[in-house]
Amino acid sequence: MRLSKRLTVSLVILSLALILAGNWWRVFMSPWGFDHPEDFIPVQSDEPHKVFVYGTLTWAPVRWLVTGRAGSAEPAVLDNYRRDGLDLTPEPGAKVEGYILRVSSRELLRLDRYERLGIRYSREPVSLRDHSLAWVYRRLDPDLESASD
Repeated sequence: MRLSKRLTVSLVILSLALILAGNWWRVFMSPWGFDHPEDFIPVQSDEPHKVFVYGTLTWAPVRWLVTGRAGSAEPAVLDNYRRDGLDLTPEPGAKVEGYILRVSSRELLRLDRYERLGIRYSREPVSLRDHSLAWVYRRLDPDLESASD
């Protein structure tokens, strides 16, 4: 009886792990379920792209799941914006502290997928406190998201 209970618990744990792994693959890796917007122009460059992150992507494990590596995150400040939940809102004199990620073109496409570019977020260039340019993801109008679901 004891062996049967252990086997059952092991099978439940294995099933949950497979469900989680399958969902992770579907969300972050599969070619199905996400298309860039029709007006999307891919950013092609051998140079790393700078992306300012201020939410879940500040956590190394999330970056590893999304891009395939944790990478290094450098502290950065975006002036004249305030964090408003999952978004950034322009506000003179405000600041948002976050990180700069340096990513390849392929990793940028994976970030687009994670952020659901064109569905939930847009990717926009911003000037940081140090006057360098970086991409940042900004929420689209929530009404647009519910219309596309």
